[in-house]
Amino acid sequence: MKQFLLFCWLLSFVLGVQAADYNILDYGAVSDTTQLSTAAVQRAIDACSKAGGGRVVVPAGSYKIGTLQLRSHIHLHLEHGATLYGSTSLEDYTPMKSAYVSLRTQTETVQLIYADDVDDVVIDGYGTIDGRGRAFPKLSWNDEGITRPHLLRFIQSRDIVVKDITLRNSGCWMQHYLACDRLRIDGIKVFNRNNYNNDALDIDGCHDVVVKGMMADSDDDGITLKSTSPRLCENVRISDCVVSSHCNAVKLGTETNGGFRNINISGIVVKPSEDQREKFFGQWIGSSAISLEIVDGGVLENVNISDFTIEGTEAPIFVRLGNRARGYHEGQVIDKVGTIDGVHIDNLQIRNAGSMGCSITGLPGHPVKNVRVSRVTLHHQGGVEAADMAEIERSIADEKEKEYPEATMWGRLPAKGFYVRHAEQISISDLVVLTDRPDVRPDIVNVDVK
Repeated sequence: MKQFLLFCWLLSFVLGVQAADYNILDYGAVSDTTQLSTAAVQRAIDACSKAGGGRVVVPAGSYKIGTLQLRSHIHLHLEHGATLYGSTSLEDYTPMKSAYVSLRTQTETVQLIYADDVDDVVIDGYGTIDGRGRAFPKLSWNDEGITRPHLLRFIQSRDIVVKDITLRNSGCWMQHYLACDRLRIDGIKVFNRNNYNNDALDIDGCHDVVVKGMMADSDDDGITLKSTSPRLCENVRISDCVVSSHCNAVKLGTETNGGFRNINISGIVVKPSEDQREKFFGQWIGSSAISLEIVDGGVLENVNISDFTIEGTEAPIFVRLGNRARGYHEGQVIDKVGTIDGVHIDNLQIRNAGSMGCSITGLPGHPVKNVRVSRVTLHHQGGVEAADMAEIERSIADEKEKEYPEATMWGRLPAKGFYVRHAEQISISDLVVLTDRPDVRPDIVNVDVK
C-alpha cells in the first residue's frame, strides 16, 4: 500500500511539473488599462509553450492587450475578477495571414487572440475578455478583420476548448473558428452589440463540433455556421443555448462554398435582447430564428433542427436555395447551383412574431428537396387584408436569384404560415397558425412543388 501511495505521489509530482502555471504577473503584466501588457502576456505564453505546455494564468485585475498569439498545448485561464481589455488603438494589433485559403484569409487580418495550426488549446475560467470594439468605426463594406479586429480567431487547429468565460464587445465577429477539428464550446456568455458585423459565434468549415450552454446576445447573427472555403461544416451538435439577435438567431450561411452535413441543433431559446437602445443591422425583434441557406454552390444535407422556443423574429423560419455564386478567392467562377436535400424541423413554439410568414424556396429547375416540418405553432401579428395581396404577389414574383439571402427579402409572404416554391418532397404536419388580427392569407401556399 505504501509503495502504491508513493507511486501516486510521484506521478502527481511529474504531472504537476508538466502542467505548470505561468502567472502573467511574473512576466511583467500590470493591472492597469493605461499600460500595455501584450508583451508580458505573450512572454508567459511562449515560456509555457517552450516548456511543453501548461496553464497561463490571468489573475484578478484589468489588463490591456493587443494581439496575442496562442501556441499548442496552452491553457489560458482567466480567474474570477480577471479582465483582458483589447487596446483601442489599431497599432497594437499584429496583422496575420494564414496559409489556409478561404474568403477571409486573402489579406492580412487583425484579431485580439489568434491561433493558426495549433493543437490542444483551452481558454477558460470565469473572467472576461472585452475587445472594446466600439473604438473601431466601420470604414468600408468589407472592413471586418481589416480595420475592426476579431476577438478570437482559430484557423486549421485541432482539439480546441473554450469554456465558461465571458466575451464582450468585439470590433466585428466575436469568435471565428475556421477549418478546425474537434472544437468544444461550453457554458460561455457572449455580449456583442457595439458595432457592425457583431456575430456571437461563427463556425466555418469545422468538423466534429459540440456547442452547449451558450448565452449569446448579438446585434448581428447569433449561432452561425459558414463555409468560406470548399471545406464543409460537418458533424456538429449545438444544444441548450439562449440566443438574442437583431438578425438571425441560428443560421447556416450566408457563405456556402462547401456547405453543411450532419448538423444537429436542439433545445434553443430565441428571444429579443433585453437591451433595445441600439441597433446596427436587422430588425428589433430579430429577422429569423432559423435560416438554412445555400447560395454559393455548396450542399446542405442531413440537418436536424428541433425543440426551439421562439419569442419574436419577423420571419421565423427561412430555407433558401439561391445562386449568388460568390467564390472564395479572387477570379473563381461558381458555375453550379448548390443543393438542399434532407432537413427536419420539429417541435417549435413561436410567439409574438412579425407577420411576414415562413418560407422554403428554391429556383426554377433547382428545387429544395426532402424537407419535413412538424409540430410547429406559429403565433404572429397577422393583419394582412385583401387589398394588400396584389403588392405581396408583385414582390414575390421576383425570384431574387442572385440577391443576398435574408428571411425578410420579400417582405410579407403570400402565406401566413409557409410559402413553398420550387421544391420536391416537402412534408408539413401538425402546423398551427394563430394571428392577433384577422389575416386573409392561407396557412400554406405551394408554387411549383412536387
